[in-house]
Amino acid sequence: MGSDTSTADLLAGLDPEQRAAATAPRGPVCVLAGAGTGKTRTITHRIAYLVRAGHVAPGQVLAVTFTNRAAGEMRARLRSLGVEGAQARTFHAAAMRQLQYFWPRVIGGRPWPLAESVFRLAGRAAQRVGASTEIEVVRDLLSEIEWAKSSLIGIDDYPAAAARLHRDTSEPAERVRDVYRAYEALKSDQQVLDFADLLLHTTAAIEEDRSVADEFRDRYRCFVVDEYQDVTPLQHRLLDAWLGERDDLTVVGDANQTIYSFGGASPAPLLDFTRRFPEAAVIRLERDYRSTPQVVSLANRVIGAARSRPAGSRLRLVGQRSDGPEPRFSEYDDEQAEAAAVARRAKELIDAGTPASEIAVLYRVNAQSEAYEQALSEAGISYLIRGGERFFARREVREAMAALRTAAADPPEGELPAVVRGLLARVGLTDKPPSGGAAKERWDALNSLVELAEEFVADASEASLPRFVGELEQRAAAQHPPTVEGVTLASLHSAKGLEWDAVFLVGLAEGTMPIQHADGDDAAIEEERRLFYVGVTRAREHIWLSWALARNPGGRRGRRRSRFLYGLVPEDHPAARVAKSAQHKNRSVSKCRICGTRLTGALEVKLARCANCPSDIDEDLLAQLKEWRVRRSRELGVPAYVVFTDATLIAIAEQRPVDDSALVSISGIGATKLERFGADVLAVVRESAGQR
Repeated sequence: MGSDTSTADLLAGLDPEQRAAATAPRGPVCVLAGAGTGKTRTITHRIAYLVRAGHVAPGQVLAVTFTNRAAGEMRARLRSLGVEGAQARTFHAAAMRQLQYFWPRVIGGRPWPLAESVFRLAGRAAQRVGASTEIEVVRDLLSEIEWAKSSLIGIDDYPAAAARLHRDTSEPAERVRDVYRAYEALKSDQQVLDFADLLLHTTAAIEEDRSVADEFRDRYRCFVVDEYQDVTPLQHRLLDAWLGERDDLTVVGDANQTIYSFGGASPAPLLDFTRRFPEAAVIRLERDYRSTPQVVSLANRVIGAARSRPAGSRLRLVGQRSDGPEPRFSEYDDEQAEAAAVARRAKELIDAGTPASEIAVLYRVNAQSEAYEQALSEAGISYLIRGGERFFARREVREAMAALRTAAADPPEGELPAVVRGLLARVGLTDKPPSGGAAKERWDALNSLVELAEEFVADASEASLPRFVGELEQRAAAQHPPTVEGVTLASLHSAKGLEWDAVFLVGLAEGTMPIQHADGDDAAIEEERRLFYVGVTRAREHIWLSWALARNPGGRRGRRRSRFLYGLVPEDHPAARVAKSAQHKNRSVSKCRICGTRLTGALEVKLARCANCPSDIDEDLLAQLKEWRVRRSRELGVPAYVVFTDATLIAIAEQRPVDDSALVSISGIGATKLERFGADVLAVVRESAGQR
């Protein structure tokens, strides 16, 4: 399909490790790719190389990833490399397409559609079996159902699996099982599917119908999986069904960025790849082209402190960019002061030439966004909330799409960007942007379509209006929006796969980072550390790390900065002395209260005893504490673990604290928990003691 010269040109811009990955022979290939090392560039060049070398036709390639944005970026890069026809989709989008095609043959009739609201179905299922229908409880129940299906755990097997894996739910495991059964029955009655069903039914069709398997495997010969560390057991089973007995598989991943274990994801397939395929080529990408050496150094120190790191996760990034500013650490009296300082610094960056779209404020939970929305608004800075209103659902975008679609039937002559701009002028795009407010937001959305047309001309060999409309339709179906000007507000989980010139990591206090309910579980704490690492590696040049000692102005300044910041804050920083003091305090209490042995694990520290020493738990007290927790969680409308985790309740039931001082000595109970729940907990302890 291509000459030696074109192949050489294709490989010319790759570094030695990227080139090795791109040119590896057909067969199993594992690319261990650190953050910012050019993994998308590498795998798209590998696909292009295999196509140009004649090893595979474009239509025989199926590349899958985890987000619509990543799939869209992969398609755009393949198109710019001259590869037309290769499929780049999410697991669910690929499965939906296959299931719709095979449904009439395997099941018969018209394919069942996706349910409009699985949350509503879960709520009806909860009501049917007598479970709570409060919003937070239903959300928790639905998450458990999704986790079970992604983990290939059947309805009847759920209680045993939940007990074995210590799932912390707001309803008993048997009640979750009953809701799970009712939920599946409701879907069958309504003849609708959820996202997991797309994968389950597609897998079953290929595994159980030989003609389906033969037709699919004749069509697709080469498979590429991005973000392989995030595959769930269900996705892996579908991948195995796609492959059959073949091994033409390239996987790319980074175990240091595994942040979806709560949903069933596991880095095990990535780390065990060479056990399954002993002849696999393994390439490590560690040259970081995204971030300055200062950001890279910070990231290496964050992940270098992780415990029990498998060999396949020990990537050490090497910065390739020129020097930049040092990371900045800031401590504030309260969250409002922190948000105001972030807004001021963002304005300084914008005034100095950094586009607002190249600035992000990242936080652990979505509820933290409110203070930053207010602070940015007061500073006159536009912002976008990632996960907010979908771009292609906006009224002006729908009107623009309709205008472009109509014009594509008889395209006007001229350069595509100019044609698009002229058409969008009819729906409100002016030559100059409005000064601000909602009008400016509408203008930005329309103008981003023009900018997308300019990108399309640069990438596509035949940039016609009909083809551009087709690209927009595909983006709309995949929810892959263009860039719109404004500071991005996003949770750390939703920031995965993105990058900005300047990143503010905010709210870095104990109880938020790591999140409160992770305390007492070593694996959960390490996942929180990886999430923090993901946040750091989103920054190209500027990174600002901050925390507040109180929630509200004038409130008690009882919070501590995140344990993940110990060793990162510079020696001469005002907060360094306090951090050292906290470390010393932690060291001084980390001995078993029974035998005096030094404690290492987070759960041992919480219980104040080593695993080998006998528990002196008061079972009646534990039962009363759990009953109290259920009542409080329902009053507050939050999952039970947000009040206190099981590990914390066990520690209380073992140590039986009698006052505030004894209560806060238990790891994971800080000033906030003491203020909200301390009096209640101590009352339960006293009442239990009086009953004996």
